[in-house]
Amino acid sequence: MILRQAPELQTIHWFNTDAPLTLESLLGRVVVIEAFQMLCPGCVSHGLPQAKRAAETFSSDDVCVLGLHTVFEHHAAQGTVEALAAFLHEYRITFPVAIDAPTGNGGPPKTMTAYDMRGTPTLLLLDCKGRIRKQYFGREQDIVIGAEIMTLVCEGQNLGSRTSHAGGRGFGRMKSKQIRGRARVTAP
Repeated sequence: MILRQAPELQTIHWFNTDAPLTLESLLGRVVVIEAFQMLCPGCVSHGLPQAKRAAETFSSDDVCVLGLHTVFEHHAAQGTVEALAAFLHEYRITFPVAIDAPTGNGGPPKTMTAYDMRGTPTLLLLDCKGRIRKQYFGREQDIVIGAEIMTLVCEGQNLGSRTSHAGGRGFGRMKSKQIRGRARVTAP
């Protein structure tokens, strides 16, 4: 398989971060990008909740979850910074979210075009070297996404791109609990 380096995100505004993020600054971590529109039923019911679960499950030392608001329809209804800020607050989205840069001609936004996205929701998985490893359009099961993310985390650790950090939340850092004399592994 020939792996393609992920194009840099082309954005106009960021939420839930002190400074704009770049994919280059995230090298060494697996990056999960959830491309969404706030008026997309699949994004609201599945895509964003799945991204929230990934952000809550994996250690931020190993995995960075990003949202990309990529508006290609209904621009007047969902294209403002204020509307998206209210949406993120109401849906309790706390991971970093960027607004995809418009093309100016009313077509698909710049990052959406650079990644050849077919629509929303789209989930992108980038390995620790910044290469596109998976791109899903539509709904994919949590267990599949979790397994893909963990595979990329382990691959990155095996390549020596990241060191293991004790105390993280990822599956690589599970805690063992004693239950009636038996050890049971649970995620924190």
